[in-house]
Amino acid sequence: MPAPRTVLLTGAAGGLGTLMRGLLPAYGYELRLFDVAPIEGAPDAITADLGDKEALREAVRGVDAIIHLAGISLESSFDKILRANIEGTYNLYEAALEEGVRRIVFASSNHAIGYHPRPLPGDPLIPIDTPRRPDTFYGLSKSFGEDLAQLYWDKHAMETVSVRIGSCFMEPTSVRMLSVWMSPGDGARLLHAALTAEEVGHTVVYGSSDNTRLWWDLTTARSLGYEPQDDSEQYAEKLVAEQGELDPDNPDHAHLGGHFVTDPPVWPY
Repeated sequence: MPAPRTVLLTGAAGGLGTLMRGLLPAYGYELRLFDVAPIEGAPDAITADLGDKEALREAVRGVDAIIHLAGISLESSFDKILRANIEGTYNLYEAALEEGVRRIVFASSNHAIGYHPRPLPGDPLIPIDTPRRPDTFYGLSKSFGEDLAQLYWDKHAMETVSVRIGSCFMEPTSVRMLSVWMSPGDGARLLHAALTAEEVGHTVVYGSSDNTRLWWDLTTARSLGYEPQDDSEQYAEKLVAEQGELDPDNPDHAHLGGHFVTDPPVWPY
């Protein structure tokens, strides 16, 4: 597929969006920025909520593809997750459908499968067809997004690559993150591959670097043309010295979702 020229980047003011704003233009993309928060130094950015259907329709008009990062990125109340992550993603897909945008890259999450036990050394990597077991309302919203993407492919032939992102920071900050870290450079490589691969239909991939301690299988991501170049192991000695190795008897370490599985609910009973 020819590289899209103009790409709408939602969630452009967030952590991942900020990193990708700096890296994706090198691949030849002209980014149209969208976020509920103003973006300093980007006077042409669209400042609007995902619930603003008119603003969304205007944002997607004329773009060649969409990278959808917007929404709440941590656990919250169901009402907030519903509005931002579930209804907001639906609104985006409807706007894209109305404007004829045929390719979306959807930021899913490893928390869509958070209740699966993490693999121990020597165990097989977690395959992409692992049944979803979300660990939070946040993870549930990402499961919804993947199903929504499948529906729009089956019903409207709108293509999506759903990327189950681990943790994309300049460097990992915990021993758990050594297994799920995606360097910003690899993040840009994966998004570029997702935008340009041919005939993706609805493809779900894991988003991480080629880490020595990797938990999941990157075969599907590689099939798009993704070639990760980084490995978190360079940070392992320091993090292990500070935090110790993961303990299978520690509930926070037993599942893919980490403390998302064991944290108390965020809403009042």
